Amino acid sequence: MQKEHSEVVVAGHTCLDFIPTFAGREEGVEALFVPGQLLEVGPAVTATGGAVPNAGLALHRLGIRTRLMGKVGDDLVGRAILDTLRQHEPTLADGMIVSAGEHSSYTVVINPPGVDRIFFHYPGPNDTFGADDVVYEQLDGACLFHFGYPPLMRRMYIDEGRELAALLGRVKERGVTTSLDMSKPDPESEAGRAAWPALLERALPQVDVFLPSFDEIMFMLDRERFERMQEHHGPADVVPGADGSLLGEVSDRLLQLGAAIVVLKLGEQGAYLRTTNDPNRLADIGPCCPQAVEQWLDRELLAPCFQVDVSGTTGAGDCTVAGFLAGVVKGLSPVGAMTAAVAVGACGVEGVDAVSGVPSWSTVQERIGAGWDRLAVDLSLPDWHWGDEQSLWHGPDDRL
Repeated sequence: MQKEHSEVVVAGHTCLDFIPTFAGREEGVEALFVPGQLLEVGPAVTATGGAVPNAGLALHRLGIRTRLMGKVGDDLVGRAILDTLRQHEPTLADGMIVSAGEHSSYTVVINPPGVDRIFFHYPGPNDTFGADDVVYEQLDGACLFHFGYPPLMRRMYIDEGRELAALLGRVKERGVTTSLDMSKPDPESEAGRAAWPALLERALPQVDVFLPSFDEIMFMLDRERFERMQEHHGPADVVPGADGSLLGEVSDRLLQLGAAIVVLKLGEQGAYLRTTNDPNRLADIGPCCPQAVEQWLDRELLAPCFQVDVSGTTGAGDCTVAGFLAGVVKGLSPVGAMTAAVAVGACGVEGVDAVSGVPSWSTVQERIGAGWDRLAVDLSLPDWHWGDEQSLWHGPDDRL
C-alpha cells in the first residue's frame, strides 16, 4: 500500500528535556538557586523538546499528518528521543537523522508552577545541522515546511544566516509553503552576538509565515531598545512594553523584509497577527495560500489567551505555532487561525511537558465553541476595539 504523504514537515532543533517537578513548593526562582542547599523535588518528567518534537508532536496530536526532520547522536539520549517519538506514532522517527559519534542535545528545564521557565541547554548535533541534512524528496506532497529555533543551531546563524536562507530557498523551489519560528539565544553566547538584522534580511524573503515571540524579535531587530525595555520592565518579560504602535512598527519591518504573514507571540497577552497588503506576495505562499485571499490581505489582529490552570509553560510557544499552522493548513480565516493558535497554546500549558496537554483538533474546537473564557489584555491599545464573536481585538482599520 502506498504511504500517505505528510501535510506538514517540521525540521530544526531537537533535544531531550529533563523537567523536575515542584509540587508543593511556592518559592520564587531566586530562592531555588542558593549555593550549597539541597532541595527535595518531585519525579522528573523526561520528554522530547525543541521545535521538531514540540511543534511536530502538537501538530500530530491535532490530527495533521506530520513528518519530523531533526538530528540526534547515536547515544543514550538520542535513542530516548527516537523511542519517545515512536511511542506517539511508530513512523514519526523515520525522518530523523542519527549522527554517529555525536552527543545528543538535552535541556534541563527549571519550571516551577506560576513562574516562567529557565533552561540549561546543550546544543549537540543541532549545531551541525545544515541545508544538506534535509531530504528534500520527502517534501513531495507536503503543503507546509516549518523550521524552528535557528538561534540554537550554529550553522543556521553564522555567516549572516546564509545556510538558513539556502535551506528555505530550496524548500520554496519545491513549491512548499515555509514557516519559521525563532528562540532567544543566550545574550553572552556566540549566537547572542550574531548579526541578526542581516540574517533576517537574508532569510525572510524565503519565509511565508514568520512566528517569533515578541522578546525574541526585539532582541534581534533592536538590541539597544530591547535592553532599555528590560531595564524598565524587568529582564524576564518585555511584553508589557508592547503597545499597539510598537507592534505595528515591528511587524511593518518584518513584512518589508519579506515575510507574508507575521505572528508575534505575546505570552499571557496572547498573539498578534499582521499580514501583507500585497496580493502577489500572498499568492507566492504556495499551497497554503488561502482561497479567500481578501480575508488575509492587510490584516491586524490580537487574540487574547484563554483561561486555564497552568501546570507548566514549556513548549507553550510551539503549541501556539502548531495551532496557527493547523488553522492555515485547514484553510481557516485569520480569526479562526488565531483563535486556534491561542487555544492550542492554552491546552499545552495544562500539561507539565510540552505537548501532553494538546488534545485532538475537534476537542479544541468544541472547547472554543462552548464559550471558553479569555484573559484580559493588559497592553496599551487605545485605537483598537473588540471585534467579532471570537472576542479578538481588531485594529482600527481592520476589515472583518
